[in-house]
Amino acid sequence: MGSSLRTLVCGCAIFAASFLVVQASPCRAREFRAADNQLPDYPTVLALEYMSRLVSERTQGRHRITVFHSRQLGEEKETIEQARAGAIDINRINAGPLSSLTPEIETLGLPFLFRSPEHCWNVLQGDIGEGILASLYAHDLVGLTFYDSGARSIYNSVRPIRTIADVKGLRIRVQQSQMQQAMIKAMGAEPIPLAYGQVMTGLSTGIIDGAENNWPSYVTTGHYSVARHYTLTEHTMMPEVLVMSRKAWDGLSPQDQKLFKEAARSSADYMHLQWRAFEDRSRQEARSAGNQIVDRFDRAPFEAAMKPIYDEAMKDERVRNLVEKIRAAK
Repeated sequence: MGSSLRTLVCGCAIFAASFLVVQASPCRAREFRAADNQLPDYPTVLALEYMSRLVSERTQGRHRITVFHSRQLGEEKETIEQARAGAIDINRINAGPLSSLTPEIETLGLPFLFRSPEHCWNVLQGDIGEGILASLYAHDLVGLTFYDSGARSIYNSVRPIRTIADVKGLRIRVQQSQMQQAMIKAMGAEPIPLAYGQVMTGLSTGIIDGAENNWPSYVTTGHYSVARHYTLTEHTMMPEVLVMSRKAWDGLSPQDQKLFKEAARSSADYMHLQWRAFEDRSRQEARSAGNQIVDRFDRAPFEAAMKPIYDEAMKDERVRNLVEKIRAAK
């Protein structure tokens, strides 16, 4: 074989080997780190464990997800930045702290946007929801699916809330979201941005009078033992969002990307069932403890107070179009 031919053959062999390495690298076995700030038996954590089992089974053990619950990898704001940087692969986060990234996510925090939990779930699991998730890609996050988060309501340790006048002057913890702060301020209360893990201390020491969250969060954190007045304002239905680091996503083959997306969607259906049961148990536990639950109150003034928030938000064409789509959805 002549030297030129040998050089050509060797060159082709090296190119072929390099091509195989490049092609194979996204398919290499990996352990993915997933973060959640809730306790081990919380529905979102159970859903992540379920997704981990699905991924392991469908890749014959090639990929595995290790779930770090109970804020082991940090508070929500910290884990968002870690996920964007690629230090965390998968992150279950509430949409509230993500709202500063895109107008589409921020829209989900508009008060009284959804007619019911069923309306909210149908919207998020359909084409509208997919479009909202896609808005995160430009921020180095891949939206995989939404998890249920029920409806958020106000609870406090001072007095029962039956009218909007009863909210006036209360110091209410809110997520680190400008819209959430504006909403509480519009009700006449003082919004106090505080990390989720610091709420119990805030309630116990009197730094805050109350907070707003769903039934399970109200009970599992022990907040119900201090803030014994819970009013079903159901002012927002801000969902949980399951995101993946864009860096981790881009390291997957197209086939594995499809697999992860399908496993995430299946985990959302699983979580939805777990959530409904968990919500019922939490509601019963709060009632059994003798807490004062206000489920009848004058809602109209609360909704009317939100008009300035909508007027400001709807100046953005993307927000206006999304609100119209959501309101028109069945």
